[in-house]
Order: sequence, then structure tokens, then C-alpha cells
Amino acid sequence: MAGKPSHYILMHKEIPVAELLLDGACGIIRSVGRVYEALHVPVGIPVKGGEIDRSALNAWWQGRAIPASRMGIRDALQEMKISDTRLLAEKAMGLSLSDQYWIRPAESEISWKQVNFFDNPFSEDVGNLLFGKDVNMESISLVSPDNTSDGWLRKKWIIAGGKRCLLKGGSGAVRQEPYNEVLAGRICRRLGIPHVSYTLTTEEDYPYSLCEDFVTPDTELISAWYIMQTMKKPNHVSIYRHYLDCCRQLGISGAEAAVNQMIVLDYLIVNEDRHQNNFGVLRKADTLEYVGAAPIYDSGTSLWFDKPTAMIKADARVSCKPFKNTHEEQMKLVTDFDWLDISALSGIDEELREILRGSLFIDEARCGALCEGLKGRVKMLEAAAASSHKSFLTDNVQFDVVTDSAYSGESDSQGQEPEWKEEK
Repeated sequence: MAGKPSHYILMHKEIPVAELLLDGACGIIRSVGRVYEALHVPVGIPVKGGEIDRSALNAWWQGRAIPASRMGIRDALQEMKISDTRLLAEKAMGLSLSDQYWIRPAESEISWKQVNFFDNPFSEDVGNLLFGKDVNMESISLVSPDNTSDGWLRKKWIIAGGKRCLLKGGSGAVRQEPYNEVLAGRICRRLGIPHVSYTLTTEEDYPYSLCEDFVTPDTELISAWYIMQTMKKPNHVSIYRHYLDCCRQLGISGAEAAVNQMIVLDYLIVNEDRHQNNFGVLRKADTLEYVGAAPIYDSGTSLWFDKPTAMIKADARVSCKPFKNTHEEQMKLVTDFDWLDISALSGIDEELREILRGSLFIDEARCGALCEGLKGRVKMLEAAAASSHKSFLTDNVQFDVVTDSAYSGESDSQGQEPEWKEEK
């Protein structure tokens, strides 16, 4: 039997934002009532005439739930007897460790201080269930930030030494993504790029990356996708230029320099999935003041992670995001290479070899191919930086990514990828 609709207040920490009515059967937002604080509506959600765009808010709420492509999610939902991941998000009041939004039952007086996951303990039951572990279903607790974690790889939040940390696995036969996360952090440290540091750990012999949450109780992460929804994109303006224009309009400093560094890193590590939902900016939740670009994170889908060993070559063509569909075209967007010290990358291939040492999934042949491929990418980066004056800023819409990639190719609730809001 379908559940009854439930009344909630969308909250931003302790600030009531708007009244919501959630469908009891599938968890969608059926209606949006009174808007209390328009300025605190999530970034990129239109508010016109005092009314919130319900379709856009539903897409935001859907993006807050675990994607249907997550490893193990179908089995986990069956175990929990829950039909939709949005209903799972509702069970934890929409609380997240990426921002300060949540939904409070309309009749409740519960406060942010009492429930937020930054300061309060949470259950690991959902995370353990998603990892295929046995969980007592009679006493399972659904109060977990795992209910609102995005991405398709197996992951869970844990509390280690009082810190909120994300444990994330790999995919396929070689489970390479955790090693790539560690390498990306090492490269960023060498080049002076602000980043999230990852360490390698194992559970039942499977590799996982572990990182501390870089969002604090006072800040929140806003993805590039939502930054780019704050203005309509004219047809003749590239995605790259539109993102920087939106940052400039919002008063976000340092966006161009941060994009330069991100593009260079992704070129070097052959990142195939820097979609518009895994980079962005930070802002202060209380004052709505933008802090600047978020540190580099989520770089696992790189270094030919899903390719057979024979296809690992420095000059092999791979897909690219978030601005252009090839790394070569995307590199032409970099406006400054003065910060780049190629000599700092000396021996990075041997550091990769050390990271991979002892892996049960990556054999010696693949390890050697990855190290050689990375060494080749360093040489290619050096050549690209040296010749940058010849192709400087050849930006146009011709090589732009065709559709939004904010959810890594995952569809919205209508089975369609969201389209750009463009001026006709």
C-alpha cells in the first residue's frame, strides 16, 4: 500500500526555507507551499514571484538520493523494503555531509544541532548493507549520511578518530579507482594544487580509498552544475565560459585559476569522468558568502581504469569532461601555465609503482603499463604547456560536451538527461 504524503519544512541549518509535501509512494516533491527564505533556497533553483520551481527542486532532491546505478543498491532496497532511493533519503531527513540542507517534519520542533551528521553520531547499517555485509534487519537504523551519498561506486561514511571519512571502492576486475585517488592527491601535492588527500585501505582484501570530509559544519559544497543554473547559457557561449561567467556574477574569486589546475591534472591522469557534479565551489552556509573553489576530489575514473592492459598508452584517445569532449581541446582552455613546475613530477611513475605494490588485482604487466603511460603523459603535458602560446584560448562551442554530465550519465526521474538552459 502506498504511503500517505508527508508534510515537511525544507531547512537550511536552523533557517526554515519552504514548505514541502512529499509523496509517500516514491518520495517526489508533490507540491511546494509557502517560501520563508528565498535567499536560502538551494543554489540554481529558480524562485519567481515568490514561488520555487517545483520541477527544478525535484531534480535537486533526486540528485540528493543514491543513484539507481549504485553498486548493490537494488538488493539493499529490497532488504530494507523501500521502493525508491528518495524514500531512503527521506528516512534520514535528507541530511548530508556535503551541505547543511535537510527536511524537518512540519509538526516537529527538532533542531539542526540535534540531528546534523557533522556533530552527531550516525548508523553504519545502510553503508554496511551497501557493502554486502550482514545487517540485522529487525534493528536496522536508517539514520545515515549514506542515504544521500552520490556516485555509482560502492561507498560508505564512517567516523574514524572523531572525523567523518568516506570509504570508497573500485570497479571491474582490477579495482583501480582507489589507487588512482591516492595518486591524484600525490600529484596535486607536488604541483601545489588544493586537493583532498586519500589513503589506501583494504577490507576483506578489496582496496578502498579513504578521505576526510572537506565540508565543515559551517560550509557547503555547491557543484558546478548548480552554479551554471544560476544564469541561462546563450547558444554561442561555451560551457567553460558560461561556468566562469556564473562564478564572476556570483562573486566567486579564483575560479579561472582553479579550472586551469583541474584541466591540467585531468590531462595528466587521463581523467574520463570529471563531470559537472564532482567539482565546484564552497560557501558559508550562515552568511551565503562564497569561499572559493572546492579542492580537487573524486579523480578515480582515470589512468585507463576500465581499459585492458594492451590499451594503456599515453596517447590513447579517451573521453573527456566537463567542458570539451577531448583532453586536447580542453587543454586549449588553460590560460596560465606559469604555476606548473614539470620538474616537480620527476619520478611520479615510480611513486605510482609504489602505490600499486602489493595489489591483488593489478598484476606486474598492468603496473608496468600504467607507469609507462603516466611517464608518457608527463612528457605530453610538458609539450602542451610549451606550445600553449600557439593554441591559447581557442575556445568555442564546437567541441563542447553535448549534454549535461552532472550525474555521470545517470538519467533523471523521467529517464532523460537534463538539458542546458539556453537563450534562444
